[in-house]
Amino acid sequence: MNPSASQEPPPLDSTAHLLTRIGAELGAGLGRVAPEGPRPAHRTRPHPVPSRAPALVAVAHGSRDPRALHTVTRLLDRVRELRPGLDVRLGHIELNAPLLPDTLAGLRGGDAVLVPLLLGRGHHVTHDIPRAAEAAPAVRTRRAAPLGPHPLLVEALHGRLTEAGWRTSDDGNRNSAVVLAAAGSRAPESAADTRRTAHLLSERLGSVPVVPAYASAAAPTVPAALRALAARGHRRIAVASYFTAPGRFASAAADAAPWIAAEPLGAHPAMARLLLHRYDRALTEPGPREAGPGRDHGVPVPTRFPAPA
Repeated sequence: MNPSASQEPPPLDSTAHLLTRIGAELGAGLGRVAPEGPRPAHRTRPHPVPSRAPALVAVAHGSRDPRALHTVTRLLDRVRELRPGLDVRLGHIELNAPLLPDTLAGLRGGDAVLVPLLLGRGHHVTHDIPRAAEAAPAVRTRRAAPLGPHPLLVEALHGRLTEAGWRTSDDGNRNSAVVLAAAGSRAPESAADTRRTAHLLSERLGSVPVVPAYASAAAPTVPAALRALAARGHRRIAVASYFTAPGRFASAAADAAPWIAAEPLGAHPAMARLLLHRYDRALTEPGPREAGPGRDHGVPVPTRFPAPA
């Protein structure tokens, strides 16, 4: 061992000594650098790039009412605000562009979760959306459950009723009642989902009666439900709009209201949270693989919808 190696360095009694020492140490450090120069930190310590999340494709019915597209667009803007960076797209079943097949064509080679902007397990959810997914084998898809029933949906319904004039004094009031005006479907599962939502809303409103009624394909109609509640002595009957966006059915239901009529659910903040909840559940719920024409999509897809959360 060299005895001088253990000696203390001479005191730095001048600026010249300090500069000389710094220069010597810097030169020694540079001499240890490889000839091609230092490699960037991001190359010497690579971090795995997170896999791209599947796109959220919101599947709307479509409407001839121009307000519908505007409302759905606002709702999806809220979803993007809640989940920055998520690819959020829109596809319609009919009447409006972009149609769902065109939206899926734009995702060729990618992954997507189809989230119905529909409130129950009607024909569009159980037949039209799966067929559109099967007809797009170049896109790996999962299907989320429809929006209803769910407590977040009830939160949105309650919020819209409050905006229309429902007060806490109406909760539990024997004179109060609500007609839950829905589009209607021949599918018994859809009617069951609407009844479940009506029950949850009734609980939220202090157990006032909430009667499901329909604009088409099912009974009772909204006017018939209003007459029945009036015959039972209810004088403050509100109409809750069980529609995601304005349209002919929503307008007809509101026109029949004897007292207050709530606006469609639209871009209520709870609706945006519900869309993301359905998206997340579709990604985490195990399920069988959905096969496209002549091939397996290679992504698990629930073929039966989970029980309402």
